[in-house]
Amino acid sequence: MSYGALAAGIALAGVAVLLAWPAPIVLSRAAWPARAPGRALLLWQGIALAGGLSMVGALWLFGIAFFPEHPWIAGIPPAALAAYLLGHLLVTMVQFERQRRRHLQLLLLLSVPDPDRERTVVLDDQAPVAYCLPRGIGSVTVLSKGLFTALDDDELAAVIAHERAHVEQRHEVLLVAFRAWRAALPWFPMAARAESEVAALVEMLADDHARRTQPDAVLARAILTVAQVQGSPEGASSRRNRLHDRFRRLAPRLDGR
Repeated sequence: MSYGALAAGIALAGVAVLLAWPAPIVLSRAAWPARAPGRALLLWQGIALAGGLSMVGALWLFGIAFFPEHPWIAGIPPAALAAYLLGHLLVTMVQFERQRRRHLQLLLLLSVPDPDRERTVVLDDQAPVAYCLPRGIGSVTVLSKGLFTALDDDELAAVIAHERAHVEQRHEVLLVAFRAWRAALPWFPMAARAESEVAALVEMLADDHARRTQPDAVLARAILTVAQVQGSPEGASSRRNRLHDRFRRLAPRLDGR
């Protein structure tokens, strides 16, 4: 037995445990990510990547410790774990791309081009809907008739800027990666928490992009108006909390009315 490799494996396993449990809890409860969502997203990515590498590395060191004369045996468990995690990432990416293509095909059948905006289509739906989809090297913005009814022109411009920021900054890549992590570890509560926190942070990052062209109060009104029109369905407490956090950072003096 190689006691040096065993000690290193135990130390690296400790790092993996730290990154898998206490670190995500502390980060998700901190107040500063709302003020710096970009930095918080980088930190979440670092935690996820370092955690995965630590788990793989710890398994490899344990294998070296117990099978010092057979390094190929030592490499089997870490290689299997790495293949498992990468496999889930690949499957999730393929599923996302298929869903995106089917969505675009259906969208072309159910929408009409917006005569006043490029790369924009309108759905005949009275619910306030706004989102963007990647399309080739660009994107298509989807708006509903209900959104035009619910929002003023400046509020509508803020919502469009917010949604286009998601595609321009490739937020779907982050979301797919953390969705794959959760799919690979469905029994691990921190994977679900990480996915939820990252989803909230990309919304704040898109808000910050919209704030460059529209006042905070306008974007806050748009968020509040859409949330009130859509209502608060049962079981949507997490979504309500995210909307509350977004509204609070944009209009802290209005929060609590």
